[in-house]
Parts: sequence; C-alpha cells; structure tokens
Amino acid sequence: MSKTSTVPDQDALRRVGETVRRRLEADPQAYKVPTDKAEIYAIGGFLTSAECTRLITMIDAVAQPSELYDQAYAAQFRTSYSGNVDRDDPFVKGIARRIDDFLGLPGETGEAVQGQRYLSGQEFRAHNDWFYTTEDYWLKERKQGGQRSWTAMAFLNPVEAGGATHFTEVGITIEPKPGVLLVWNNALPDGTPNENTLHAGTPVERGVKYVITRWYRTRRWGGA
Repeated sequence: MSKTSTVPDQDALRRVGETVRRRLEADPQAYKVPTDKAEIYAIGGFLTSAECTRLITMIDAVAQPSELYDQAYAAQFRTSYSGNVDRDDPFVKGIARRIDDFLGLPGETGEAVQGQRYLSGQEFRAHNDWFYTTEDYWLKERKQGGQRSWTAMAFLNPVEAGGATHFTEVGITIEPKPGVLLVWNNALPDGTPNENTLHAGTPVERGVKYVITRWYRTRRWGGA
C-alpha cells in the first residue's frame, strides 16, 4: 500500500500547498520567514487600525472560554477566550475574502473567522493546527471538509509584554504587531502533516492580546 493511500487527504494537501506556494512566492508583499522547516509567510499592514478596532469589539461580544477537542478550559492548556465572529456580517465577509484572495484559496474551504482574546497570564501551549486522524473527532472533521491545510492569523493590537507566537521546532518567535497577517502551511510539500508547525501563543505578561484566525480545509467546509 502506498504512502499516499495511508495518509488522509495527502494528495489534496500537496495540491493546495503548491497552489498557495506559487501565489505567495509571486506576491512582493509576502515575506517568507527564512527557514527550511516550514512554510511561514507574513504581510504587514494587511488590516487597518480601524478594521482591527472593529474586530476587537466583535470579539468581545462573542468571546467564551476556549476549549479543545479533548481538553476543557479547566485543563489550562488553552486559557484564552474565543468565539466565531458573525460570518454573515458584510464587514467580516470582506475580511475573509481578502484573506482568501491573498492565499488564492476558495472561500468555501475556509472555516468561520474565529476571534481570540488573551488576558494577562493567558496562553495557548504548543500545538499543531492539523487534525490527528487517529482520534475519534476525525470522523466528524473528515465529513466537514477534511484536513486543515493553511492557517491564517492576524494580530489586532499592541501587547504591552508577552503574547508572541512561538514556533517551537523552527525556533522563531513572532511578536504581535497590529495589522500583520501571518500564514503557514500545516503540511509538508508532499502533503503529509508538518510536525515543525508546532506553535504556541506564549503567555501575555502585561496587557491583552487580540487575534483572528481562519483555517482552511482540503474541501468545502461544512461547519456552518
């Protein structure tokens, strides 16, 4: 049996990776983080100050204690507050469409835009965004669009201290800067999950941190 047939969505992840890679390499505004361990790009000024402020207000209206598939908030692994902003709001639709266009991906494969708020002392310990296909939850996620391909995350506000995004295996730390969009491929070029995308939202030491995240699937996302 071939490797391709044993790794769910491998061919799709490989094709999506090629599509986005070509798109970003041709975009002079896309800065590629210098590492051969993962495909990580950033673009400054993706969101305006006014857009960031509006998104922060929307996040505050929906934020609830964050949970994981297999760990509740009480486990202290992810201690932020999060919630999906209104996907039918024209403003949110416009932001999502711009992220779609930047990556060159169809909007139907993107999950709802999720907002996250981290207060002082809160964090998201090192984790991967792709799904572990041996876990029970994969049966549901496979039907809802399959594996996650790319992650897009935008920083919305300056943080007094802490709150960086740390790619632990790559060995880089990215400080939160308002309006910056950070994107990365959760797979290797061959379409297998990239263990080097392990990343953490480090504890906020002073102040508060706001971000939005949009994850992309290999097929149409069905979590409406």
